[in-house]
Amino acid sequence: MSKSPYRQDREELKALLVQFENLKAGQPNSFIEEDGFERLIDHFDEKEQYPQALEAARYAIGQYPYSASLLLQKANLLIILRKYNEALHTLEQAELLDASDTALYILKTDVYLALDLQQKAADVLEAALESFEGEEKIDLLFELADVYDDYENFEKVFDCLNVILQIDPNNEEALYKICFWTDFTGRNEEGIKLHQRILEEHPFNELAWFNLGAAFQGLKLHEKAIDAYLYAVAIDEKFDYAYRNLGDAYLRLRRYKEAIEMLEKVLELARPEYVIYEAIGHCYDKLANYPQARFHYKKASHLNAEDSQMHYKIACTYMNEAHWQSAIKHLLTATRMHRMQPEYNLALGQCYMELDNVDEAITYFGNVVRVRPKNMNGWTELLKCLYNAGMYDDGLEYAHFAFEQTDGKPVFLFYISMFLFANGSSKEATIQLENGMAANPRLIKKFIALNPAILQQQAVVELVARYKKKKTR
Repeated sequence: MSKSPYRQDREELKALLVQFENLKAGQPNSFIEEDGFERLIDHFDEKEQYPQALEAARYAIGQYPYSASLLLQKANLLIILRKYNEALHTLEQAELLDASDTALYILKTDVYLALDLQQKAADVLEAALESFEGEEKIDLLFELADVYDDYENFEKVFDCLNVILQIDPNNEEALYKICFWTDFTGRNEEGIKLHQRILEEHPFNELAWFNLGAAFQGLKLHEKAIDAYLYAVAIDEKFDYAYRNLGDAYLRLRRYKEAIEMLEKVLELARPEYVIYEAIGHCYDKLANYPQARFHYKKASHLNAEDSQMHYKIACTYMNEAHWQSAIKHLLTATRMHRMQPEYNLALGQCYMELDNVDEAITYFGNVVRVRPKNMNGWTELLKCLYNAGMYDDGLEYAHFAFEQTDGKPVFLFYISMFLFANGSSKEATIQLENGMAANPRLIKKFIALNPAILQQQAVVELVARYKKKKTR
C-alpha cells in the first residue's frame, strides 16, 4: 500500500531539515534545490521561527543569488524582524531581477508603513498600478485602499474600490467594502450611479442591489431603498442583511407592520440579536400593542442584560397600561445601573405621583432637576406634583427657582401665578399671569389644564378675554 500524501510530505520535510543541518555543518553533498529552500523557509515561517527562516533564506540566496522569489521571502522575514533598511535593500535587488511580481510592491508598502511613511507607501502602489492589469491590478488597488485607510484619506479609499468595480463589477470583496465607505464618506449619489451601471450589465447581482438600497437610504429615499432591497431578497431569499435594512426602511416610513415582518425574517435567518428584538418591540410600541412590545423588549434584555434602557422601555409599556407597580419594578432595576439617569427618575416620579406617593415622587423629580437644572420637564413635573399635593408654599418657592434656573422660561410665570392664586394672593397672582401672557399667551392652556376651576376667577377670565380681543384685531 502506498504512503498517504501527508506522511510522505512529512518525511520529505524531515529529510530537507537534515540536509539543511548538513549544509550548515559544511558537509559535502548537502545541496538543496531552490524549491526545497522555499519549502524550508515556509516551514520555519509557519512555526514563527523567524531567525531560523531568515538563516535558511540567506543560505538559499548564497546558492541562488538570482532568484527574485527567494529575495522576496527574505525581505518579508526582515520586515517581520523589523530590519526595515535591510528589507528595502533586498527588495531593490529583487526588483532588478524581476519587477513583475505584485508581492514586491506590497512588501515595499509594508516597509514604508512600518516607518510611518504613508505617502511613500501610496506612491509606490500608485506607480505600480500602471504596470499591471486584471487581477494583479485589483490586488494592488486593495492594498492601496488599505494604505489610504491607514492614514485616514477616506475619500481615496472609496476611489480605489470604485476603480476595482469598474474592472470587475462582481468583485464581492469590493462590493462589501464600498457599501460601508459610501455611507462613511457620504458619497451616496456616486454610489447610486456606480451600482446602477453594474446592474445594467449584471441584473442578478444581489450585493449590487443591496448597496444601491443602502445608498438610497443614505439619502433618506426610503421608498427607493425598499425597492432595491426587495430585488436583493428576490435573488437571494436568505439575504438577512437586506431584510434587516428593509425593516429599518419600513420603520422610518412608520410602516410598522411591514417592518415587523422583515425583522422577524432576520430572526429566522440569523443568530438572534438584541437590536432586532428591540426594533420589533419599538414597532409594537408604536402600534400600541404593549404586551407584544414588552415581550420583545424582554427578549432583548435577556440578550443584553447590562442595557438599562430595555428596563426603561419595558416600564413605559406598563405605564401606558397604568400598571404603575410593575413599571416601578423595572425602573428601579434601571436606576440600579444608572442611578441619576434623568429619564428613569422622571418616570419613577410620574409612577409614584399616580400612586399618590408624594414623598417618593418629589424625591425622584428632585433628582431630575439636580442633574438637568435647565431642562423644563423635570421642573414642570415637580411643580405639578407639589400643586396636586397642596404644597403651595413649597411650590411657589420652586417655581421661582425654576424660572431662574431655566433663564426665564415664560411657562414658570404661569406656575408662579397658579401657586399665588392657590395661596389666596390674587392680586400678585394676576400680575404674574399678565407677565406670562405678555411673554407667551399660548401657554395659558397649560395653566388652565393644571386647574380648570381657575376660570372661576374673574381676573383670569378678563385677562384671557383681553388677549383674545388683541389676537382678533
